[in-house]
Amino acid sequence: MAEQDVLIDENFPYFLENRLPSPQFKALGSCLSLRCAVIVGGMDMINQAQTLMQRPHVVIATPCRIKVLIEQNPDIPAVFSKTKFLVLDEADRVLDVGFEDELRVVFNCLPKNRQTLLFSATMTDNLQSLLEVSANKAYFYEAYEGFQTVDTLKQQYLFIPKTVKDVYLVHILSQMEDMGIRSAIIFVSKCRTCHLLGLLMEELDHDVAELHSHKSQSLRLSALHKFKSGKVSVLLATDVASRGLDIPTVDLVINYDIPRYPRDYVHRVGRTARAGRGGLAISLITQNDVELIHDIENETGKKLEEFKCKENEVL
Repeated sequence: MAEQDVLIDENFPYFLENRLPSPQFKALGSCLSLRCAVIVGGMDMINQAQTLMQRPHVVIATPCRIKVLIEQNPDIPAVFSKTKFLVLDEADRVLDVGFEDELRVVFNCLPKNRQTLLFSATMTDNLQSLLEVSANKAYFYEAYEGFQTVDTLKQQYLFIPKTVKDVYLVHILSQMEDMGIRSAIIFVSKCRTCHLLGLLMEELDHDVAELHSHKSQSLRLSALHKFKSGKVSVLLATDVASRGLDIPTVDLVINYDIPRYPRDYVHRVGRTARAGRGGLAISLITQNDVELIHDIENETGKKLEEFKCKENEVL
């Protein structure tokens, strides 16, 4: 293989062993002595720079960290001078304005004759525009039917006052065993909410793991490992966990906060009912969330059913 064959640009650095395809490359390329490097935030930059200077065949990186390394070490740009393939995963997000500066720095180091591949589970206006203005008649494959959820996913809602949201959440979690649920992911909109819920669960002797962007990379990996190994059955997370997680034991997704955009809802509930398995998604709706839920139902083409529970038992 060439000195630098593939650069895979991953825009979310939270799950090294699950999100990034490093283990797969190592397994498939073992007979070829394939060298693979993972370059993400939260890790030692000196070691990462040294790893890049050894010219691995495959580099799996986040735009922000690779940009910093390129700017701080004048020898690193040459590492990518013979790159044959650039892969942009989660292309709908990575092409947002927020990554423009990072991608510009990376692109400047890559040869013009490379092949660029974009992958996304969500077709957005940005991707459609890119296809239309493509100068070289880009090959386009689409297996996309809009913002849809799988038929094996049961989608339900609880319409409740905001002041008793925590009470209903704890009640649902207390019923997990009776419902035959092995593990659950609770999605919130803010890191602060994630932390506060974690403190509440700790006070109530519920073992949970927290995953959000205010935690260091090592703590994120530790939380993910506890959840994947079954040491804890509940993962509290912001939308950093809404893409890429594939854990077969996740039977329940709870939207503690309703996402602002339907596509984020689809990605969240997609953490369960994967590969033909069944799953349940419950959204806790307050009086402020009705319009958001209507938008989600309109986009997905499915009406949420009411989750039945007795108010007197909950309260």
